[in-house]
Amino acid sequence: MKVGAVDIGTNSIRLLITDGTTEFGRWEVVTGLGRGVDGSGTLSPEGIEDSMVALAGFGATMDAEGVERRKAIATSAARDASNRELFFDLARSALGVRPMLVTGEEEARLAFAGATAGPFGRLLEPPVVVSDIGGGSTELVTADGAVSVDIGSLRLTERVIPSRPAPSSEMAAARSLLADLFREVNLEGGTLVGVAGTWTSLAAIARDLARHSTGTVHGHRLTRIELQSVIDSLAGKTVEETAAIPALHPRRAPVILAGSLVAEAVMQVLAMEETVVSEHDSLDGVAMDLLAIP
Repeated sequence: MKVGAVDIGTNSIRLLITDGTTEFGRWEVVTGLGRGVDGSGTLSPEGIEDSMVALAGFGATMDAEGVERRKAIATSAARDASNRELFFDLARSALGVRPMLVTGEEEARLAFAGATAGPFGRLLEPPVVVSDIGGGSTELVTADGAVSVDIGSLRLTERVIPSRPAPSSEMAAARSLLADLFREVNLEGGTLVGVAGTWTSLAAIARDLARHSTGTVHGHRLTRIELQSVIDSLAGKTVEETAAIPALHPRRAPVILAGSLVAEAVMQVLAMEETVVSEHDSLDGVAMDLLAIP
C-alpha cells in the first residue's frame, strides 16, 4: 500500500511517498508559510498563496503515484495562527485531505519514531535524543518524553537577528535568547540525532557538497567544531552570498544562520560534541502511522 505523508511547517512543506519498504520519493518546497506570524498572529496572504501552490503540486503527485492513504500534519506556524482554519480548508482542496494540527509533543514523537526506525536506529547508542529544528519551534525527544521549545530558525531571525552580515550585537542577542529559552531543558542522551531541513542543510554545508540531495548527509556526524566553522562563515555573508552556497536551498538563506545558532544551543544544553544527522524524521513517523492502520 502506498501512503503519502505531508508535513506543513513554518518554513517548508514536505512530502514522502512510501509503502514501508520502498521510498518512491521525498519532495520539499520552502514556502515561508510562517513569515511574520510571530508578530501578527496570522498566516500572511503571500505565505498562504505560495503554500497552496506547493500543496496542489503534492496533491497531484500523490494522485499520479496512486497513493491509497494520505495524511498531512501542520506544526508551529499553524499552532500560532488565528486564521489556520481558513488555511486548512484551502489545503484540503489542494491535497485531498484536511491537515491535522499537532502539538509540539506529538510532532516530537513522530520525529523520534521516524529517526530511530530500522537498521539506522539500531546502530545508535542509547539513550537517543532526537532534535528537530523547525522554522517556529524546536523539538527535543527521547524514548521517555519530549520537550518543545517555542523558537526556530524563522522565529529567531525575525525576533533578534535579521541583519546580514550579522553584527556581533545581534549574534550575542540571539545566543542570549536561546540560552534563556533552553535553560529548563533537562535531558540526557548517549546520541544526539538531528533531523529535518536545518540539520541536513548544516551537514551539507559542513561537507561542502556541490548539491544537497536525499541520502548525501544521512549518518553524517556533525561536530561542534564543524558547526562553529559554519556559523562563523554564515555570520559574515549577505543573504545573496548565503543563497549562492551550493549545498544550501537558496530559499533557506535568510534563516539558516539562526538555525545554526539553534543547533549550537541544542548541542550545548545536551553537552554533546557531535550530532548524527538523519534524513528520516516526522514524515517517516506519519507514514508509519498510516501503514499501521488495519
